[in-house]
Amino acid sequence: MKLFHPIALAAVLALGAAPATGAAPAPAPRPQNWNNAIVVTPQDGHLVGNPNAGVKLIEYISYTCPHCAHFEMESDASLRLSFIASGKGSVEYRPFIRSSIDVAAALLVRCGPITKFRGNHYAVLRDQAKWFHAPTPTELQRWSAADFPTAMRNIANDLKLYDLMVTRGYTRAELDRCLANKPAAEKMAAQTRYATQNGVQGTPSFFVNGRLQDTHSWDGLRPVLAELTR
Repeated sequence: MKLFHPIALAAVLALGAAPATGAAPAPAPRPQNWNNAIVVTPQDGHLVGNPNAGVKLIEYISYTCPHCAHFEMESDASLRLSFIASGKGSVEYRPFIRSSIDVAAALLVRCGPITKFRGNHYAVLRDQAKWFHAPTPTELQRWSAADFPTAMRNIANDLKLYDLMVTRGYTRAELDRCLANKPAAEKMAAQTRYATQNGVQGTPSFFVNGRLQDTHSWDGLRPVLAELTR
């Protein structure tokens, strides 16, 4: 998707108990499932997986980009079940802001406890075709409100993003607080500028161990990750 010029551990450990004297040996500890580990990085991204993984994937994503939604549906199972769960790889998600709709969607995805991020991210992309549409002239006027929280609430209301997030367990008041977080929006805009300066020209874009990849698809990225994690 071509770039639109923008206006934006607690790890769950499965530990085996030490055997008591004379007791039968305890079963071996189950491997760590690193899908349960998530942190916010210094770059304000959300890193899922082993922070010390040998293969580090960074994905720049726009929640209004249909190619990003397609990538998520194609890659999700493989990334979760092998790449992340094994501890060999981590994925850091960084928002790429192409429009005010991206700002509202990203604020909602990041809303609430960090443990909800991955589910929010998947839900918004999975249902993108249901909620996203080009704005009408009336909507554009409503979304251009001088007051930032009002503009964000209007976008979330007109695109039915409130309805989607309520199914994720949020109240309207919780969502309104997240939509009013202008400093978070400004951080995302700064991250987008940084990405652009470092070669990102569209979404989704990927860095693997610090190197920008010449692909925007799962078909192109999958063999790169497979080679590094075999």
